[in-house]
Amino acid sequence: MDAPDNQTAGRATPTATPPLPPDAVAVIPVREITLFPGVVIPVTVGRQRSIAAAQNAVREQRQVGIIMQRDGTENDPQPVDLHRIGTIANVVRYVTAPDGSHHLVVQGDERFQVVEFLDGWPYMVARVKRIAESDERTPEIEARFLNLQRQTLEALELLPQVPQEMVVAVQSVSTPGALADLAAAYLDLKPAEKQEILETVDVSARIDKVSSLLAHRIEVLRLSQEIGRQTKASLDERQREVLLREQMAAIQRQLGEGEQSKAQDIAELSEAIAKAGMPKEVEDAARKELRRLERMQEASPDYGMTRTYLDWLIELPWKLPEETPIDIKEARRILDEDHYGLDKIKRRIVEFLAVRKLAPEGKAPILCFVGPPGVGKTSLGQSIARAMNRKFVRVSLGGVHDEAEIRGHRRTYIGALPGNIIQAIRKAGSRNCVMMLDEIDKLGSGIQGDPRAAMLEVLDPEQNNTFRDNYLAVPFDLSRVVFIATANVLDQIPGPLRDRMEVIQLSGYSAEEKFNIAKRYLIARQLEANGVKPGQVEIDDDALREIIGLYTREAGVRNLEREIGKVLRHTAVRIAEGEEGPIRIGASDLNAILGAPIYESEVAMRTSVPGVATGLAWTPVGGDILFIEATRSPGNGKLILTGQLGEVMRESAQAALSIVKNRASQLGIDDKLFERSDIHVHVPAGAIPKDGPSAGVAMFTALSSLMTDRPVRSDTAMTGEISLRGLVLPVGGIKEKLAAAARAGITRVMLPARNKKDIEDLSEETRRQLELIWLERVEDALGAALEDQKAAAVAQ
Repeated sequence: MDAPDNQTAGRATPTATPPLPPDAVAVIPVREITLFPGVVIPVTVGRQRSIAAAQNAVREQRQVGIIMQRDGTENDPQPVDLHRIGTIANVVRYVTAPDGSHHLVVQGDERFQVVEFLDGWPYMVARVKRIAESDERTPEIEARFLNLQRQTLEALELLPQVPQEMVVAVQSVSTPGALADLAAAYLDLKPAEKQEILETVDVSARIDKVSSLLAHRIEVLRLSQEIGRQTKASLDERQREVLLREQMAAIQRQLGEGEQSKAQDIAELSEAIAKAGMPKEVEDAARKELRRLERMQEASPDYGMTRTYLDWLIELPWKLPEETPIDIKEARRILDEDHYGLDKIKRRIVEFLAVRKLAPEGKAPILCFVGPPGVGKTSLGQSIARAMNRKFVRVSLGGVHDEAEIRGHRRTYIGALPGNIIQAIRKAGSRNCVMMLDEIDKLGSGIQGDPRAAMLEVLDPEQNNTFRDNYLAVPFDLSRVVFIATANVLDQIPGPLRDRMEVIQLSGYSAEEKFNIAKRYLIARQLEANGVKPGQVEIDDDALREIIGLYTREAGVRNLEREIGKVLRHTAVRIAEGEEGPIRIGASDLNAILGAPIYESEVAMRTSVPGVATGLAWTPVGGDILFIEATRSPGNGKLILTGQLGEVMRESAQAALSIVKNRASQLGIDDKLFERSDIHVHVPAGAIPKDGPSAGVAMFTALSSLMTDRPVRSDTAMTGEISLRGLVLPVGGIKEKLAAAARAGITRVMLPARNKKDIEDLSEETRRQLELIWLERVEDALGAALEDQKAAAVAQ
């Protein structure tokens, strides 16, 4: 077919054109169409030059030359884009449709070969040499002619709904070349193959090519007819939708592959089930599904679903592997090698491993490491797996809000899969692996159910030996899996779920602990990550301490490792540019590499002025210091609180002011001063929300300092809740708060006396650095915090 040419469609056809030479014809290029002599075909023309050629041929009753393009996508073919052999044709009919398209009916007359293309006409013109058909009838040609005629009639018999006129036409053809052209014209061939037959001038060779192609077509038609007969009897209303698959199966049966392949597949599955070591209940379920699979057609949608289910059952580790005895000394060595500090945590892990060694069949507790990011919770789980010589697998629970992600989807759903627990077991390939349930406090709930409730069965040693995943629908024993959970905040874990775990708190590291961790682990890890050899870079101890103190502020060491990575990437550039090592990085180099310090020293921020006290706070990422500032201005006794304080913290400030008013005479404060003044309490960093009761002591001290005009010692920080009776009540996060005080250069810390039990696991370094002052009542705080010694006398 022809298509419009945008470049030529707008040209006006001249009203008068020069006559064509006697041996020239107007040429109409066509796409993917080969016209044979004696054959009638329709042609749609759309290019302006082709329309002009057709109209001229009709007007002057001349023949046209039909030539196929070499590239059917070419919209404006040039002489070089056309084949050199085409067919002279008579225009039987010319029709212009209502939509403006032009249609021809042409009848092939004779082959021709292009001699040369001519210019000067509004359409393509070529001088041609007509190729006369040979009328030679040798015995070989006659034999080939009869064979081709028989093949053509046989093919017509195999084709459905063939017009009788076509059979008559084949029987009435008397010349070998005409029969070859007719058969080629109606054969289902590619355009390039038809063009090759058109260009075969020798009659004998042309008949041979057509006969070979026709023989192949007859074989395909016979096989298709045989397939149709075999499948017709088994077709019903549902099977009609999968006719093509059924025919494919019949082809495989003809080749001897289909039934044999399925039978072999079933046999392999049966053998795999026998070797999987499944419990009897599970094996019975697998055998039942295998029998269903054997009765199914492979084209059935349920076939793939059932096969996938059997694959899951077979690949799960049902057998309990032989356990390696736990070596407690080796476990200690691994824990010390992988982690610096954390002595109490390591001791508890060694106790856990010792119990597993002495009572491998017992119900060991499920450990839950709770602490800020970057303190080594996940790596502790990996160390436990190494110490037990078991496979380690991690399941991330952050953001999981669908119960099916824990229990799996039922097989009735398309694309159903087991839950994350069973998937992790399959990935580990072991039923006694160490499975880390990471970020268990980030589990959520949604309209698809509560995954936190689903975790109850997983973590309950009384139930998880018969855990049922919705996809498997058979029990799986999880009792031999060593579950270890991690969380940042304990409060976000539901009570029933928290009750099934033994919580181990990991507090933040001190500056000295971070220094040793960086020297032992972080620098070596970042050297390898950045392609730098150990001898090429040296980071001074002073530079490392400055990175810890001025460029990071965290409980863990994750940001510290990032900053070390930045330093080493800077040195990697210098080494890649050819600089000889070793490159030394000192404290003076950090400003150029990391920029100005991110954090200021809290020591510089502390000032000994009345009304300012240093408190200690706990945050999800560790401890921090908190400044409480109080000031007084003329007014009518209002209390103003700013700094994004929560409701509990506001109540602490009101309670602190009430205690100060109640003890005004003991503190030497004029009672009327409260009536004539407005008191403003502010906690800096107002963009950060703050709440909690542990700032009560600090607020009382700040207000007492303000009203007595006695500054609070700048080397002292404090924490503790207060009651209206003046009692100092215990608070949480003591270890994190003390670590924050040590990082900030504080030397004295005032704590509730009832928190003495919480400092047992405090590091020796922190104990040496801090003087701990224990408070029973608020008066004790004044004696220790106010610089003026008169406060001590008042307290007595």
